[in-house]
Amino acid sequence: MEFTVDGRPVEAPDDGASLMEVLRDRLGIRTVKDGCSPQGQCGCCTVWVDGKPRVSCVTPVRRVAGREITTLAGLSSETRLGWGEAFCAAGASQCGFCTPGIIMRFAGLDVRSGGDRSRTGEDRHRSAAATALAAHLCRCTGWQTILEAWEGFGSPVPARDWAAAARRAEIEGGIAQSVGPDVALGEGGFADDTVPDGALVALCDGQGGWSLGETVAEARAAAGKVQGRRTPAEVPMPLEFPEGDWAVRLRTSWVEPAYLETDASWCSPGGEPASPLANGGAFGAKLASPLPEVARRLADEHGRPVRVLWSREDTVQHGPKRPPVAIGVNASGRGVVRVARTPGVAAAIAKVVPGLAVEEVDVPGPPTSIAIRGAGWVEAVVALSALGDGHQPQATPGGGTALAEWTQHGLRVRVRGGDPLDETVLRSYCIGAAHMAYSWVTSEALTVDPHGEVHDLTIRSFGVVPASRMPPVEVVIEPSDDPPVNCSNAVLAAVAAATWRAAGHPPDWPTGPLSN
Repeated sequence: MEFTVDGRPVEAPDDGASLMEVLRDRLGIRTVKDGCSPQGQCGCCTVWVDGKPRVSCVTPVRRVAGREITTLAGLSSETRLGWGEAFCAAGASQCGFCTPGIIMRFAGLDVRSGGDRSRTGEDRHRSAAATALAAHLCRCTGWQTILEAWEGFGSPVPARDWAAAARRAEIEGGIAQSVGPDVALGEGGFADDTVPDGALVALCDGQGGWSLGETVAEARAAAGKVQGRRTPAEVPMPLEFPEGDWAVRLRTSWVEPAYLETDASWCSPGGEPASPLANGGAFGAKLASPLPEVARRLADEHGRPVRVLWSREDTVQHGPKRPPVAIGVNASGRGVVRVARTPGVAAAIAKVVPGLAVEEVDVPGPPTSIAIRGAGWVEAVVALSALGDGHQPQATPGGGTALAEWTQHGLRVRVRGGDPLDETVLRSYCIGAAHMAYSWVTSEALTVDPHGEVHDLTIRSFGVVPASRMPPVEVVIEPSDDPPVNCSNAVLAAVAAATWRAAGHPPDWPTGPLSN
């Protein structure tokens, strides 16, 4: 078959491959990202087909014969840089994995609006952009900054201290991170974007081993991969409340971190494997990823580079989750935290809330980890917050504080994290944490049956709140000359507490959407 990609004619065999596979693996266009493997649900692989946005992962290449494909790399350098700068100026990109697809969506919307910069036309209105984002998922930024990037495209970009911005991003994200327009354009150094030509592909075979192939499609066929599903079944909460006469009860289920870049690594024989962390730590969920060692072993076994991938279903089945909790607190602030057995969780909770006893129990289900953002201690401090009036700031073990409240306009969050270093980055992380907290309390949970099998394997089944349903967030950064410390974890706790309070403190999360 013949078609055009970014202005040049190309040929591809009609062998059942998806357009995404052809673009990424055969043509080397790595701005097209794979976040759902492929479910057509995350938007990271969005390109234009004859000028209209389309997700390429579920588009068979045979359907684009004779047509014109445009990727982010095919936009004019001026347009591409303009969007990169707009996203960077608004803090609309953190890891930068989802943003190439979002930029393609926005660029298409901009073309259809005729480039109207007056913001008076319907397509320039924020609601139109939010509607366009229905095809996308972003976990880092909380959507608001992305919509601000849409509104700010083409505006002058202020000068920034990139070193200070990167330092603040590292403090909030937990690992070294880059900040700049290139990150929003998908150039964050992701492991699967740096794979050498000719690498074997290894995928989980569903039986504890690995199926190999020369291509992703070949490895998927060898693994017998079955597309993920979402169950309509309602499964009981995994934990019972501890016995006692409690003034406050709080219970959570399994929650998927929902990072966009699924785990990936590659290694050459005798070499060091590529890190799955790239430009983001996946909120702590990738810190112990097994893929680098698998890549090292398989490369040494086969004597050639091996690219190891987890599909979206694999990350749900095998990646760590927040441990479910069932908490009871009495009127004096004493109580019990019952939690799914997780190494280190008792010490993490006791360090922050020593007045609560911790009871670990074995629960069938996916693995859990305290490396995930605030796991265990955030739930405990939120439960204790229900005894107060909501006017006490939440603090992190690292020293940052945050106070959140609902107003008639949305959420207001006041944060103190020492020297801001770069207010754009700090604000972005705080809004992202606010989105994560609001989404977690009101909407997020995984269906896990009594045998421990996860049934919600599609990315849309995680319950992440979309752009159209995220309330506005106002962030007030208190000036300080103190050393910079993490405060987005405090925002997670503060917004979770404020949202739960606004819902009336129902004992089980998710609570459902807040009423107006």
